[in-house]
Amino acid sequence: MAITAGTEAPELAGHPLLGSMSDLKKDSLATFLRARREHGDVVRITAGPPGVRATVYGVFSAEGAQQVLAGESANFRKDNAFYQEVRESFGNGLLTSQDEDYLRQRRLVQPLFTRRRVDGYAAAVAAEVTTLTGEWRDGGAESVDVLQETARLALRAVARILFGTDVDAAVEIVERSFPELGAYVLRRGYSPLNVPRGWPTPGNRRAAAVHRALYEVCDRIIAERRTSGRAPDGGDDLLTLLVGAESAEDGSFDATELREQVLVFLLAGHETTATSLGFALHLLGLHPEAQKRAREEVDRVLAGRTPGAADLDALPYVTQVLKEAMRLFPAAPVVGRRAVAATEIGGVAIPAGADVVVAPWVTHRHPDYWEDAERFDPDRFTPEAEAARPRYAWFPFGGGPRACIGQHFSMLESVIALAMILQRYGFEAVDTEVPLTSAITLQAAGPARCRLIPREA
Repeated sequence: MAITAGTEAPELAGHPLLGSMSDLKKDSLATFLRARREHGDVVRITAGPPGVRATVYGVFSAEGAQQVLAGESANFRKDNAFYQEVRESFGNGLLTSQDEDYLRQRRLVQPLFTRRRVDGYAAAVAAEVTTLTGEWRDGGAESVDVLQETARLALRAVARILFGTDVDAAVEIVERSFPELGAYVLRRGYSPLNVPRGWPTPGNRRAAAVHRALYEVCDRIIAERRTSGRAPDGGDDLLTLLVGAESAEDGSFDATELREQVLVFLLAGHETTATSLGFALHLLGLHPEAQKRAREEVDRVLAGRTPGAADLDALPYVTQVLKEAMRLFPAAPVVGRRAVAATEIGGVAIPAGADVVVAPWVTHRHPDYWEDAERFDPDRFTPEAEAARPRYAWFPFGGGPRACIGQHFSMLESVIALAMILQRYGFEAVDTEVPLTSAITLQAAGPARCRLIPREA
């Protein structure tokens, strides 16, 4: 790629010595919003003291996001420090692998995520929703933290689909391990200097212990499955299919590769769905008219029966509610890459080797695409409204050749779960504001409680 002569990116004002480091640590999402508001669609942001100062280029337009993720995706790689930390903690699976490793993995995994195959997971999702709402009913719950509850639901659903009946052991260790490892990855990924992981610091020792426990439970289940060749219940859960995935061109996954794919599916497969579904419930609890409209659609279409994959197209407003929740609260609010060669984005020069971030959190609020962007309005996602916007004005699942392989599964699970919950309960928000933080994924830093209103059977 030829070097281009674009203008230099404007720099976000920060501390003379530390740049924007304290702002990014305090609230990175607000800092990126301010950068776009003050300086436009491509902004240079520096952080750290002289000598170890990091520079990142924030790219906030839909057109810029499309260039980074799709149009020039080969020039923007997952080579930055953050992705290296994710690799060290969760393995070199589909989320972090590159080049031939990624292509081989994707070819082996793709047949497991066809629409027909994913649609077959609807019954497992419905069973977990039934269990969750039954616990609310039997426990006499008057209010719940919807983000905590949907995280539990999504983790159990993806673990059931992945492991079949080997759910409880995996869920317990993931619930303990992922928050600890996520915080560890975040600290190291955004620190200008890190001690080696092997040094016996308290943080390294805690992370290593959690790491071992997570690997042990995954390796045990995988070893049992490779020996038996079948799930404990005789069905074809996703792990059984992964064990059997092979082709003449790509061979099959060895034990380490299987573990890496399992960890990625557990990480990406539950946090995305939990975030979109939890915030959809929170937003409906704040907007009773939208909740009433969604509930009326559910009642009209399903008439009390359990939804399946065939019902998704008949629930357009429920889908719009989820898409609007994903606009306002994208599970991956910031996505990083590193430029291989110099290029231009929006007429601004991006040097070779530069760290670049695209930010759904910012682009999903960009005034060029979204009027009154902080307002909750599911009608932004009617077919006509979607067709009138640039493709990358909304990209919660990424895009281009690295788009999330599980996006149909996430939407299937979210629509079925939201419809079933609305069949059983109404919601009134107790916490009108939910403090947020950005780790590997978007995280709540406080409760999102809703009052439960049981519906008559």
